Amino acid sequence: MTALDSPIWGRSFSDDEMRAIFCSERYLAACTEVEVALARAQAGLGLIPAEAADGIAAASLQPLDHDRLARETEIVGYPILPIVEQLSVTAGEAGKYLHWGATTQDIMDTATVLQIRDGLDLVARRVEGVRRALAGLARTHRDTPMAGRTHMQHALPVTFGYKAATWLSGFDRHAERLEQLSPRVLNVQFSGASGTLASLSGRGLETQSALAAELGLGVPAITWHSIRDGIAETVQTLALIGGSLAKIAGDVAIMMTTELSEVAEPFVRHRGASSTMPQKANPISCELILAGARLMRNHASAMLDAMIHDHERATGPWHLEFSAVPEGFATISGMLAQAEFMLEGLRVYPENMGRNLDHSRGLIVAEAVMMALAPHTGRKEAHDIVYAGCRRAVEGSMSLYDALKDEVALTSHLEVELLKSLTEPRNYLGEAPEMVDRVLAGR
Repeated sequence: MTALDSPIWGRSFSDDEMRAIFCSERYLAACTEVEVALARAQAGLGLIPAEAADGIAAASLQPLDHDRLARETEIVGYPILPIVEQLSVTAGEAGKYLHWGATTQDIMDTATVLQIRDGLDLVARRVEGVRRALAGLARTHRDTPMAGRTHMQHALPVTFGYKAATWLSGFDRHAERLEQLSPRVLNVQFSGASGTLASLSGRGLETQSALAAELGLGVPAITWHSIRDGIAETVQTLALIGGSLAKIAGDVAIMMTTELSEVAEPFVRHRGASSTMPQKANPISCELILAGARLMRNHASAMLDAMIHDHERATGPWHLEFSAVPEGFATISGMLAQAEFMLEGLRVYPENMGRNLDHSRGLIVAEAVMMALAPHTGRKEAHDIVYAGCRRAVEGSMSLYDALKDEVALTSHLEVELLKSLTEPRNYLGEAPEMVDRVLAGR
């Protein structure tokens, strides 16, 4: 039992719709779907009788004996021979044309691709939901000033809309990646025992194309059953999405700390509650996303190992995919669902952002003073003058303005009113709002 399957944790870590796509029943149905599609393709080419394809299709409607299938799969090592044996009996005379010219990996790989197609569709929809939520935050808070932080300390002012737009920019690229990925991975796998389609006597490529057409998949230039970059790229892409989600979750969790209180996850009674501390509202979605990102890293790493297939059929690496692919899709679906929930209902507190922005008493815009002074003194001397003022401000618990207003080396070049303006953090947002506009353009 894993967290993904747990009746307790399952819905926290995985989306129900994705779980249905990658459940064992769906996988077996996909394997059967490929067998039926192969029979129809071959009947269309005259390789097997049309009535045989009809009989195989009819047999596929009967339920499989799953207990027997499990026992026989444990013996054989793969489920295809046990499936074929059951279908063959049910299909009667037509059964002798089942699995014609195919090998186990042809059926299993193509079934996996069918699941991946459905899984990528769901991921793309979830990514679009995250993009909508982020675009809404970026638009609403385009001009909401807050402290930008580097190395966990105040750096320069930004806006919360700018922050959300930077998050969004990554998901715009993920949407592109998903679109670009599909032609590379959603291809039929049908190539026979060693990949040469020798069993079909010159009709193999025709059969491959016809099977692809039946299933709505692409046709590869050459067999890929031992070249696994497409499957690996799929999981790597999911892991990249997970990394971007974790970046957001990390930022939000820190912004939710009691000392900052700049945002909060959506309010649901008892969500994030503590069993002993009634005041708590923990960042539950963030925590699940951050945990999921670490799991996704493991799946991505496993898929790099799974690429190392020996010769024309691997002795073990393929089996890594049996875990990494469904678990990777399940995990990313749960992360996306948590992110969509969190971002759509995120509570934003501009007043607290403003309070935190003012916490350093203007020190956050020391750069603004330095850059205004630099044309008069040179950048290095301006830096030294302002740096000394910053130290006085820190040691004397005073504002940056008060620490600098009597500094002759500065005031001989900058008027007092200009210094007041320069030491107001809200006046030093740079191009942040315009950058938000560029990200949002065309939405």
